[in-house]
Amino acid sequence: MSDKSVLYELRDGVAYITLNRPEASNAIDLGCARLFGDVVSRVSNDGPRAVLIDGRGKRFCAGGDVSSMLTAPDRASYVHELASTFEAGLRRLSELPVPVVAAVHGAVAGAGLAVVLNCDVVIAARSTKFLMAYSAVGLTPDCGVSYLLPRVVGQQRALELALTGRTLSADEAVAWGLIADVVEDKDVLRRACEVVTQVAHAATSALGEAKRLIRSSWESTRSDSALDETATIARAVGTDEAASLIARFAQRS
Repeated sequence: MSDKSVLYELRDGVAYITLNRPEASNAIDLGCARLFGDVVSRVSNDGPRAVLIDGRGKRFCAGGDVSSMLTAPDRASYVHELASTFEAGLRRLSELPVPVVAAVHGAVAGAGLAVVLNCDVVIAARSTKFLMAYSAVGLTPDCGVSYLLPRVVGQQRALELALTGRTLSADEAVAWGLIADVVEDKDVLRRACEVVTQVAHAATSALGEAKRLIRSSWESTRSDSALDETATIARAVGTDEAASLIARFAQRS
């Protein structure tokens, strides 16, 4: 495949996805969006135990590639296809039955926020800045940001980011619940690798089901969620994985 804007490697049960347009701050053009979706499909087929996403260069992801929008013969059609293609890939990423860890740095803007919101555990370098960025170029949120962001940080905070152009520091982002942890810049990839290794060696099916239960709870009633939880834990207790771990726990007790 000639397009290398998204790199993929499967190693020791972990799928490594790297945004690889450092010259464009890993901004997403249509080719990159299509390749990202292809990579996520490949990850799904390969069946890893966990996923790690990072970005090459000085910034994790600057959002949609505005330059590619400017050169498109039909800007509206191009942006529609770009947004729908990348959103579909991100949604499939969030639906993977394994933990997805992200290591972010530099800047996370626009659709870059969508990447963060579709990952399960996000580790940020301390110097990272988080911003919506859409209104600065006269555009509106896409790729699920307007749906996911209020659920993570609350409606008022989401509106503030969207309407005022406020930039969050990494420390503010963790305080708001947008990300999981902040580390020194030099340690971000190492820490993310530690986390992804930890979850890759845990009870994979149980983690995948826990992820599904939590993410789907926004669209369920309390009673439907409880029924799902009960059925899921009943299935889990019958797995070989659970039987082994329960027996080991009982021996320690």
